[in-house]
Amino acid sequence: MNRTAYLNGAFLPLDEARLPVMDRGFLFADGIYEVAAVLHGRLVDNAAHLARLDRSLSEIGIRNPHTAEAWERLETELVAKNGVREGLVYIQVTRGVAERDFSFPKGDVAPTVVMFTQEKAIVNNPLAESGARAITVPDLRWKRRDIKSVALLAQVLAKQQASEAGVAEAFMVEDGVVTEGSSSTVFIVTQAGALVTRPLSNAILPGITRKAVLALAQETGRPFEERLINVRELSEAAEAFYTSASAFVMPVVEIDGKALGDGRPGPVARRLRELYFAFAEGAGR
Repeated sequence: MNRTAYLNGAFLPLDEARLPVMDRGFLFADGIYEVAAVLHGRLVDNAAHLARLDRSLSEIGIRNPHTAEAWERLETELVAKNGVREGLVYIQVTRGVAERDFSFPKGDVAPTVVMFTQEKAIVNNPLAESGARAITVPDLRWKRRDIKSVALLAQVLAKQQASEAGVAEAFMVEDGVVTEGSSSTVFIVTQAGALVTRPLSNAILPGITRKAVLALAQETGRPFEERLINVRELSEAAEAFYTSASAFVMPVVEIDGKALGDGRPGPVARRLRELYFAFAEGAGR
């Protein structure tokens, strides 16, 4: 089946979707993106994703072209047109098309809106059974990582290092402490059993799955801490896992070639993955 994309008000075959050379997203990475999961054909925790999209657009001064209700109608229609039962919806909004100039274009330039879907195994992801392996890499990114910018070159390079190392994810490190994964939020479980992740700031993206996992931990009485994690603590953790819209909760069994625990997905990560799937079933609509 030919995939359908959405571009500036029209649904059309993906291979017919075209953007002008002068689009600022192409020239300057002057844009924002958002990704939401699809489970059983329904969007998961989508209101939180759309709220983050709105915040990111506001932070760089791009007008949000749609209300949350309108966005959700478009996403739902796109999912249906592509027959996606399990996978992702991608949204990208750029500042629009204008003559190349670093300053914002003058006048009322319409933002460019692009959306597409991807089918992806989430429920029966084999990596969740075996556990993921990760490496640590230097964090090369800019200082406003709380904005979900399409400028992802540093993350691409980190993910490529992981790929070349034959592992699933790269955990980025700055000043001796972990910031986040190349496309995920990092959690550890200490030897004492506490769940730990880095607190929100401009240094990391406010992960939607991160927020849900912390709420689930609180509901189930599991102690957690929001604080910095140094590299040594990461390597000596009882467990580690990462979260994202596409991975949900992914156990990590090895970091930089050193096994964590007994080298198998740990009980805390496995339980939180189960709880998150139950949450996703209820949050999807």
